Parts: sequence; C-alpha cells; structure tokens
Amino acid sequence: MNNRAFCIYINTLCDGSIPAVRDAHDKPCVFKTELDAQREIADNIITRLREFVAGEREFEDAMTVEEYIVPVDVYSDGSIVDADGNHF
Repeated sequence: MNNRAFCIYINTLCDGSIPAVRDAHDKPCVFKTELDAQREIADNIITRLREFVAGEREFEDAMTVEEYIVPVDVYSDGSIVDADGNHF
C-alpha cells in the first residue's frame, strides 16, 4: 500500500531530477503536506541568508532557490515513485 506525500527535488546534470533531502538511511525525506515541504525550503533559504549575512556564503548563492516540490507515492519500504515513474 502506498501513501501520497511530497518531496523536495533538485535538477542535476548527471542524474536529472532527484530528491534533494534524504534521511540518515539515505531514503528521500517525505512531507505529509505541500505546506510542510514549502516550509522546509523556506527554512533552508533562511539558513543560507544568515550564512550570507555572517560572511560565510556569497549573495548569489544565498539567493538562488533550486529546490522544488514534487508529489510522490510513498511505499512501505520508504521508497518513493514520482509522476514520471522515477523510483527512489
């Protein structure tokens, strides 16, 4: 049985679109709601901006948002499948 959830993805040159956030077991992190995933991205942006203010990151890097949210099906083993049929 599978459940519907949301993952944060990023586009890569080598692997294409992949989950950007993973847990300690290298499984994609899933979020129950799209709002939860949006808040995770916002939290990451806030962290990058704080790093810019502290002189630890360049402005362009802090302001660039490459992550996006994808609805996925989550299976009992923790794996996910997105609408394109990609299985992670």
